[in-house]
This record gives sequence, C-alpha cells and structure tokens, in this order.
Amino acid sequence: MPVFVYQATDRTGKLVEGTIEAKDESLVVNRLHGLQLLPIKVEKEGVSKSLSLNFSLPAIFTGVSRKELMSFTQQLATLSNSGLPLDRSLSILTELQEGKRFKSILDNVQKNVHGGSTFADALSKYPRVFSKLYVSMVKAGEEGGVLEVILLRLAQFLESSEQLKDNIRSALVYPTLLTIIGGGAVTILLTFVIPKFAKIFSDMGQAMPISTQILLNVSFFVTNYWWLIILGFVFIGIFIRGYLNTEEGKFKWDSLKLKIPLIGSLQRKIEVSRFARTLGTLVRSGVPILQSLFITKDTITNSVVAKAMEGIHKRVKEGGGISDPLRESMVFPPLAIHMIKVGEETGKLEDMLIKVADTFDTEVQSSV
Repeated sequence: MPVFVYQATDRTGKLVEGTIEAKDESLVVNRLHGLQLLPIKVEKEGVSKSLSLNFSLPAIFTGVSRKELMSFTQQLATLSNSGLPLDRSLSILTELQEGKRFKSILDNVQKNVHGGSTFADALSKYPRVFSKLYVSMVKAGEEGGVLEVILLRLAQFLESSEQLKDNIRSALVYPTLLTIIGGGAVTILLTFVIPKFAKIFSDMGQAMPISTQILLNVSFFVTNYWWLIILGFVFIGIFIRGYLNTEEGKFKWDSLKLKIPLIGSLQRKIEVSRFARTLGTLVRSGVPILQSLFITKDTITNSVVAKAMEGIHKRVKEGGGISDPLRESMVFPPLAIHMIKVGEETGKLEDMLIKVADTFDTEVQSSV
C-alpha cells in the first residue's frame, strides 16, 4: 500500500508532519480530518524529490517557480478558509518552503503583515514574483473581507493559466521538430549527396540538367562558404530582432501571426482565453472594471489584441460596454463577442467571461 507524506495543522495552528498508509490521497485527507487536523500538503513518499527537479523558466529570473507560487496560493487559501489568522498562516507556509528565495520573500511578507502592513502592500514589494493581477485581487479581497474566497480564485486562475501555457508548449513541439529535421536533411543533401551526383555525371561524360547544376552550385556554396551563410543569418537575425523591438515592427509581426492559417487561429484563441480569464477573474473578485482592463492589457502578449484593449478601456471609461468595441476591433471571434454580450445583458459578465475562457481553452487543447 502506498505511503503518503503529509503536512497539516491542528486546531491551535501548530504544524504537524507525518506519514500515513492509504490507497489514495483522498483517504489520507479524510483520515486527517478524522484526527481534527487540517491538511496543507499531501503527496506520495518519494515524489517531492523528483518534482523538485522540474525546470521552470521564470525561476531563472525570479528564483521562484510558478509551481511554488501555485502551491503557496492553494495552501494559503486552505489555511485562511479554516479560520487561521493571516499572520499565522504565512508563518506556517514560510516554514514549509523548501526554496531559499521564496522562503526569504515569504518571511519578509509575514514580518510586514505582522508589523501592520496590509497583505497586498507586503506582496507589492516583490513585483517580479507577485504580479499586478495577484496584488490587485488580494487587495480587493482584503477590502471586501473575502480574502479566502479570492485566494481560491487566484489558485484556480494560476492553475488554468499554467495549463494554457502547457498547451502552447505542446503546440510548438511538433513544428519545431519538423523544422530541425527538415533543415538537417537539406544540409546533408547539399553537403554530401549532391556532390556525388556531380561525380557520377562527370564520369559518364554527360551534361548535367539545369536543375542539377543549380543544386550543385548551391551545394558548392554551402560547402565552401558555410561561414558566410552563418554570418548572414546572424546579421539578418540582429536586424529582424531590432525591428521587432520597435512598436511598428512588433505590431506588424503580431498582425501577420494572426493571419497565418492554423497558427493565426490558434494564436487568436490563446489570446481570447487569456483576456477572458484574466478580466473575468478580476471583475468577479471585486476589482473595478477600468482597473481590471488596465491589468488585463498587461497580460496580453499580442500587440494587436493589446491595441484593441485600449479602445475597450476608452469606451468603458465613457460609460459603454465591452462587447461593441470588441466587435469593432475585428480581432475577437464572433462566438466570444456574442457570449460576452449575453453576459452584459444578463448582468453576469464575469461568469460569462470565465465560460468564454473555458470554451477557448478547450478549443486550444483540441487544436494541438
């Protein structure tokens, strides 16, 4: 029978650790509840070490992985929902952290909260770890007295966002492999195979067809001037990168990406999902609509979609809704616009935005 390692708290908030033999995780949780313990973390023995080897790109820059942030948010929501004071909950979670960087950050956050600072203000001192969206939702939760509810929504949002990123990575694997394999095959043909054909024609004393002669010339150039080709690619890459870093270049490239068959459709669905889930989560959490739109714009990676967001922000500021400017932008799919319009008409915009995100998340998964 599997052995599970657990971390839990008792009624006084004291941290309790141990192991339990059970068939699955749910039985462990039920047993802990029977012992009047609140489970914080439950996993199979030996799993945590392997999980710690997972690679996370943001951790390179912040020292904190997305998995750590997700786990912290879920655990804090559980502790807050049980009635433990925020100060005590942060103290427990700081003690549980294995990563030195995140442990240090949470320790400082806990000290600031203990010293009288709001949780949102304490988090805002670490913008590279806690995004504007994260801090704004926590602030709305504190002001509305529903922090535990907001933390649960945040945990769900982070989990959904991570799933979307996984889908994007999966979609990129196949074309990347095809490009590498295709490039390697062409290089081998030009470097080794084509020159042998030239020798065969020469030995036979026959003139080569024009197409073969062209390939032979290309092969000769690749074989003898490969360094020039690499240098050319480097200079072209530098030029393109410089142009794409300009506002005009990025806008044109993002516009082109939305028009490419298959890829453009996938890109559009990804951006719609990200927009709808972010805005819906913020509005549902009590963040003012204008502030929510401003924060949502920062999460959009495509500048064409971000430009459309500016128009939406302006119209809402003037007292209008968001469905009409979305339609006028010609960026968002009709299905998303109709669903959002229904949400506005029924007074359930935030719920409909989450449904839009779920719908397009499903379409992204089926596309990849």
